[in-house]
Amino acid sequence: MIRIKICCIRSVEEAKIAVSSGASAIGLVAKMPSGPGPISDDLIREIAATVPPPVATFMLTSETSVSEIIRHHQRTNTNTIQIVDSLTEGTYAELKSALPCVKIVQVIHVIDDNSINEAIRISESVDAILLDSGNPNLKIKELGGTGRVHNWELSRQIRMSSKCPVFLAGGLKPENVRQAIETVRPFGVDVCSGVRTGDNLDIQKLEDFFSEVLQTLKT
Repeated sequence: MIRIKICCIRSVEEAKIAVSSGASAIGLVAKMPSGPGPISDDLIREIAATVPPPVATFMLTSETSVSEIIRHHQRTNTNTIQIVDSLTEGTYAELKSALPCVKIVQVIHVIDDNSINEAIRISESVDAILLDSGNPNLKIKELGGTGRVHNWELSRQIRMSSKCPVFLAGGLKPENVRQAIETVRPFGVDVCSGVRTGDNLDIQKLEDFFSEVLQTLKT
């Protein structure tokens, strides 16, 4: 079973479409330095309240201190927090202690071999890691939503050594998701621009994406 997370959800209606399509999780993007799909914290809270269990609601936060992440979660009330940048203050243990019922997912931007070591180390402290194609080292940080594919061989190495489940993101679409799954064998895949046309969630692309994932499971 490959979990499918539909990210950059922007409305209650889009959330309903994603869930009815079979999504295991939706991503709700808060304020970011760059990238597509940010919505207000109030709207994140509104959308999350409409999503039935067991579908996961991921709040994507660019906050880097545990205290600010906790406050951010209090404004949105999702069941999962996706941290898109590196922690600069506090620990994952402190975050879990403060929010024991909330899952913690750390994004690792796969750039080079250093990303492998970082991912393996962090995988011991979080509920899942998500491998993406951003670059937090730029002057204006890229923290996701780039639409770029990264080196899946590096992601495969991370998945093989990770102590927790691994989601794969970064430039996935119906045309390449089967190859991505066959290469990395992740716990789940995460898609944003690959199932959109312009600013709109594209039902046909969603159907094609899910179909390709299901075909992978049959091989």
